[in-house]
Amino acid sequence: MKIIPGNGKLSLKNDGKLEIVFIGVGSAFAKTLYQTNFLIIKGDHHIMVDFGTTGPQALRETTGLDPTDIEVIFPTHSHSDHVGGIECLGLLNRYVSVRIFNKPRLKMIINEDYEKTLWDMTLCGGMGWNETDEFSRRLVFDDYFDTIRPKNFLDEPREVLTTTVGDIHLELFRTMHIPEQASSWRSAFTSYGVFIDGHVFCSVDTRFDQDLIDMYADRSEVMFHDVQFFPGSVHAPLADLKLLDPEIKKKMFLIHYSDDWEKQDISDFQGWGIQGHRYIFD
Repeated sequence: MKIIPGNGKLSLKNDGKLEIVFIGVGSAFAKTLYQTNFLIIKGDHHIMVDFGTTGPQALRETTGLDPTDIEVIFPTHSHSDHVGGIECLGLLNRYVSVRIFNKPRLKMIINEDYEKTLWDMTLCGGMGWNETDEFSRRLVFDDYFDTIRPKNFLDEPREVLTTTVGDIHLELFRTMHIPEQASSWRSAFTSYGVFIDGHVFCSVDTRFDQDLIDMYADRSEVMFHDVQFFPGSVHAPLADLKLLDPEIKKKMFLIHYSDDWEKQDISDFQGWGIQGHRYIFD
């Protein structure tokens, strides 16, 4: 893997190598790091994984890109730091990208159950009322997005879905994120992490979950894992991650961290994920 600092406008196409670029690496409430959303780029294709409330500004400042440049979005779960910018993305695509610039409609990777939840509980209020037809019909999900349906891959030891966009292959695994009282991934609200091209793990958001880490550690060249600096709650505490096997920590970058990150000792880990850096895999 090569790590290249961002320099100028990011291209959403490359020579076919897998590339990960975080437009932000902060927690939901970070003020200086933007929120943890990232681009996957390979060949002629890209996927925007999450697009939170800071997404439009973070995308421009970190990569030089505009929301109208994004063609595929994968929302992992419904916290605002992961989906708060999707309304902006969808509206700009429908009314600017498609109608003015003749770009393709925005595609969303989502299963049927979560599509209903995301639209009814999050997006409908701001996107359903923008226009109506002659029958006074409100807009619906399909008026904004073309869907890419992931397929069921595993039920045990946990639910895993798979999908492919161009040459980018994703395993979408259920995480144990919210509520804090959930006893397993089965009782947790819909939330996914991603395993990319068979060798790059990103937890996205999860509580500390040793079973999940064990499921992917041996297959992973690099692991990006979310972290918090206090016990309990809905992300993996740094104190728990420090108890992992040293060989796992050596290939783990920490993401989704708060503004006081410089006070933390992570010398046993690969390091911090850095916004704007290009992580390029051979």
